[in-house]
This record gives sequence, structure tokens and C-alpha cells, in this order.
Amino acid sequence: MQKVLLFVDKISTWVGKAFSFFIVALTLHVAWEVFRRYALDSPRAWAFDVMIMMYGTLFMMAGAYTLSRNGHVRGDVLYGFFRPRTQATIDLILYIVFFLPGVIALTYAGYFYAAESWAIRESSNITAEGPPYYPFKTVIPVAGAFVLLQGIVEIIRCVICIKEGAWPSREADVEEVDVEELKKMVNVKDEDIQKLDEVIVRREGGR
Repeated sequence: MQKVLLFVDKISTWVGKAFSFFIVALTLHVAWEVFRRYALDSPRAWAFDVMIMMYGTLFMMAGAYTLSRNGHVRGDVLYGFFRPRTQATIDLILYIVFFLPGVIALTYAGYFYAAESWAIRESSNITAEGPPYYPFKTVIPVAGAFVLLQGIVEIIRCVICIKEGAWPSREADVEEVDVEELKKMVNVKDEDIQKLDEVIVRREGGR
């Protein structure tokens, strides 16, 4: 069972990281559009629509990845003090009462929403020469399906935790750098860093 859970984590991770490159494309797109507008005096009317669709795609497709990392915002003022079994029980109730109905409704309605858009080859009417909407609207049910799949995995994790009293492991990901461990690895002490800072300050002051 654990292998299946970690496999779904890997799928969510791959999808999230693949679509994370949209932020690079979006940054380049915005920068180029600003340059065209102010330097070349040649803005494109459809650029704003594309910005919205790219950001929306990034936001939607990162949902399953964030859920797999337990990274969504929660009110954990008291939650963090609970035992794992209590946490799992609370999560399980919330997943069943709120998560499943909401995500299933999103995926179900999103499918028909996208299908209607494809049927009429819908395009943006916000700006002139608006880009097509139907590829973007397809993201809604696809993202919903990935989030639903990851949500089922999280529900299974809750059940396992309730039975065993401890949370099962998750797929490993990039962790924050432990500064103290890094200092030990390169054999650097706080005193060395302080001396280096003093040297830099003296050099800057002598200019």
C-alpha cells in the first residue's frame, strides 16, 4: 500500500514541477509585453488574457503537488499540539465532509464546462482578437482529477495513522538548507564569518 501512496505522490510531484515552469514563461511574457508597450509602442490586445490563463493553469495544476506536501494553509494553532491519531481523525472528517464533495463537484462540473467551451470553440471576448478559452478550461477537470486522486491518498494516510498511531512517510522533496549542518560540512565557525564581515566593512569604509 505504501508503494502505491508514494507512486501517486510522485505523479503529483511530477505534474506540479512540470507546470512550475509556467512561472518562467509567464515572467518572460509579461516582461516582453511591457517592453513592447513602453519601448516599441506596440502592445498586444490579447496579452492580458494569456497572462490570466497561464497563471490560472499554474495555480490549478500545482494543487495536487501542494496537497501531497501537506502544504495547503490550515488553522493549526491547536492542531499542531494534537497527537497524530487526533490529527488524522480531524483530517479524515474534513476530507469526507468538505474536500470530497467540493473536488468531485469541481471535476464533474468542470468537465461539462470545458466540453461546452470546446463545442463552440469559445474565445475571449474581453479584448480584441481574444485567444481561445477551451484549452484553458480543460485544465479545470484535469486539475480536479489530480487533486481528487491525491486527496484519496491523503484519506488513506489518515486511516493508516488512526490505526497505527503515526503518519506514514511521504515522497521526499527538496528541503530547506540547514545552516548549522552546512557550517559543519565546510568547517566554518561563527567567528570566521564575523571576521570576514569586519574585513568587508573595513574595505567598504576605505573606499
